[in-house]
Amino acid sequence: MTDTPSSLSLHLATEADTIRLGEELALVVKSGDCVALWGNLGAGKSTLARALLRAMADDDYLEVPSSTFTLVQNYDLRFPVAHFDLYRLSDPAELEEIGFADALDNGVCLVEWPDKAGTSLPEARMDITFGFDPAGGRQITIQATPTQLARIKRVLAIRRFLDAHGYADARRRHLTGDASTRAYEYIYPEDGSARRILMDSPRQPDGPPIRDGKPYSQIVHLAEDVYPFVAIDLALRDRGFAAPQIYESDCESGLLLIEDLGPDTLLDGDGKPIEERYREAVACLAALHAVAFDRDIRLPTGGVHHVPDYDRTAMKMEAELLIDWHLPWKRNGTPATDAERAEFLAIWDGLIDQLATAEKTLVLRDFHSPNIIWRGEQQGIQRIGLIDFQDAMIGPSAYDLVSIVQDARVTVERNIVDQLMADYLDLRRREPGFDETDFLKAWAIMSAQRACKLNGLWVRLMKRDHKPGYMKHMDRTLWHLSVAFEHEALTPLRDWCTRVGIGKTESRPQAR
Repeated sequence: MTDTPSSLSLHLATEADTIRLGEELALVVKSGDCVALWGNLGAGKSTLARALLRAMADDDYLEVPSSTFTLVQNYDLRFPVAHFDLYRLSDPAELEEIGFADALDNGVCLVEWPDKAGTSLPEARMDITFGFDPAGGRQITIQATPTQLARIKRVLAIRRFLDAHGYADARRRHLTGDASTRAYEYIYPEDGSARRILMDSPRQPDGPPIRDGKPYSQIVHLAEDVYPFVAIDLALRDRGFAAPQIYESDCESGLLLIEDLGPDTLLDGDGKPIEERYREAVACLAALHAVAFDRDIRLPTGGVHHVPDYDRTAMKMEAELLIDWHLPWKRNGTPATDAERAEFLAIWDGLIDQLATAEKTLVLRDFHSPNIIWRGEQQGIQRIGLIDFQDAMIGPSAYDLVSIVQDARVTVERNIVDQLMADYLDLRRREPGFDETDFLKAWAIMSAQRACKLNGLWVRLMKRDHKPGYMKHMDRTLWHLSVAFEHEALTPLRDWCTRVGIGKTESRPQAR
């Protein structure tokens, strides 16, 4: 795909249509975007800009004064937004004085009267041109790079999906994106009924083959469309767990309108674990592990989702992130030797062999604080809302207990870890046939596997994906690896890490 600009045209019959377009562009823009608004006086440029800013602030009454006299107004929103009105600009050279270049580097620029900017506008921008339609309303043309235009077309496709399912006048607000390609919106129905959540998860193309002709996502069984989410959601709800109800769906397009389970998490206002909530989450997990799940789940749209196995290939591929990314980073670019790699993989073959007798069940895979909703008004397992399970597999039940007690994004103090482990084991001991010794060995192995994956993933996100923010979790997940090493089954991996210099100087993280 080239960056040659493409275009689309829209008819805005009323001012309300202009406002709605501005609100939807608030869901589209990303840091680094420049949105140039072209048109005569009264064409609707300021109306659109004001709607975009208020939607980003989620404040219908946000004061958005005219920038005509100040030339620029700055807003600290989801990311910085600078609203430029260049009507009174006498010389493009003045743009440097009002911080135009810095604004482009640090956030989003909205520019009215962009013709005054001369050659200062970036080539890769969104041009929105307003014209008066003789039949009434406004006719606009949006010209942008294919990547930007694809974002705009997607947000308009979501609007058509909502319109078709009775949400024509619903308000849309940004909720979040994550480390994957999924994004979420809050949907506020016009009738004042309960807020919904829109999951935007378009089917992903296969990446390059990296082993046996398969891309990474297939090897480690990552969901590539929304069908797995729908299947696991139904299976969880059928067994009494608090997964969101799916109100509307277009699975082929990757769109789901789902229940909002609430805003509360397992953390307090300072981002620290609330012990009671973590204990309830562990109790929910113990209940989940006591229930049988089918491997083949029939979908309401027809067809069957087969829950994949957390197999040897997937476990090793994830663990290899440590040797592929973390170790070279630790050594300032020097990769592992062939001998080091061979020994590392042989160690993991031996560890995975020891999981042969481990209890296997549905593994949600990311059972930790960002993906668990606290529903304090409910009782029992309904107090724990589950929202991220599209990558679920059949594997060692110990994995999800690792995920929660060794939370990757928040430090769970060792005394709380010990309490959570005691709670879980006490509940599971009541079941006939539960092998505690085998479970604890599996817990240590899966703790090491998850820590190897994450300690490599943080570096990959920084180096390959230009997302350095995840590196703040490194000390924590290295500490988790050291905890796994306390079990005698991990002695070979501990000794290998010591020899190659992983974990030698890292200390236990401070709680945060």
